[in-house]
Order: sequence, then structure tokens, then C-alpha cells
Amino acid sequence: MAEKGIYEGIPQEVKYTVKKKRPRLMAVVNSSCTGCEACIDFCPVTCIDHPHPEGYTGAVIPPVRIRWQECIGCQICARVCEHLAWNAIDMIPIDEFEERYGIKIGDKPEPPTG
Repeated sequence: MAEKGIYEGIPQEVKYTVKKKRPRLMAVVNSSCTGCEACIDFCPVTCIDHPHPEGYTGAVIPPVRIRWQECIGCQICARVCEHLAWNAIDMIPIDEFEERYGIKIGDKPEPPTG
């Protein structure tokens, strides 16, 4: 039986998957992110990571990063952040996201470059 309270609405097991279609919503990290990484382990497509720029000293934890072309808009990261951390992930309708950021989101993740 699933635990109630702060874990309500958060999956107990992560089922990893891949992007199959263009999402209706896009996860965007806002300025409240403390870099706690609570969301990373719950992402079913592992599109959230914690970049450590060159010369990173660890003095201040940078916010997590969402690789938008891989995001499926499942809202799990936003629910995890809302219940376990700081409510630092906003879910934005995809058309509004594309207009605001000037990024076109496709149906499939882009192949890695480099």
C-alpha cells in the first residue's frame, strides 16, 4: 500500500521509458531551485541532470537542468519538487513554452552531438 502524506502523487517505482510523442507540457526549472536533486531519481526518461561547470568549487549548488528535447511532460518532477523540495519546477503548455523560449520541441529526442 502506498504511503499517504508527502509521498501522495509520487510514483513508488520509476518506470523508465523514452519519448514517443510531442508533450503537451514542458518542465521548466524556476529560480527557486536549490540544486537538491530530489527530482533526478524520479524522472522516467532521465532528462534531468545536475551540471557542474568547469571550475565548480561546490560553494553554491547550481540548479538542475532539464534537457527539453528529451522531456515527455509527465509532471513527475514537478510533483516530486512540490512535495519534497521547493516547488521549483513549472509545467508550461508546450505552445507557450516554444513561443517564450524560441525552441521547437519535436516528437523524438535529438541525437547527441559531438
